[in-house]
Amino acid sequence: MKRWYGKLLGFLAGAALFRPNPLLGALIGLLIGHAFDADWFKSPRDNPYGVLGLTSEASDAEVDQAYRRLISQYHPDKMGGVAAELRRQAEKKAGEINAAYDRIQTLRKRR
Repeated sequence: MKRWYGKLLGFLAGAALFRPNPLLGALIGLLIGHAFDADWFKSPRDNPYGVLGLTSEASDAEVDQAYRRLISQYHPDKMGGVAAELRRQAEKKAGEINAAYDRIQTLRKRR
């Protein structure tokens, strides 16, 4: 785990703000701090690499390969004979994959 300060701040704030039982407040604050440290509250837009199942250290070839693999799996044209609901889900997932790939390409051009 890279970050730890969310747990510390949550522990201290929970103990200070929950006066009837400071230990319970500290534990609740610790849990909330852990959630922030583990990025539970981030949206997929914040981490386009996660949508493709990669880390930010992935090479350009790995990004391209993951994109091609996923888009071939979820492309709506490949879902011709399935139910309408599955087709809508595939369209949504393909949109997320395309947006993540475009975001990665934009971020890498800035470097």
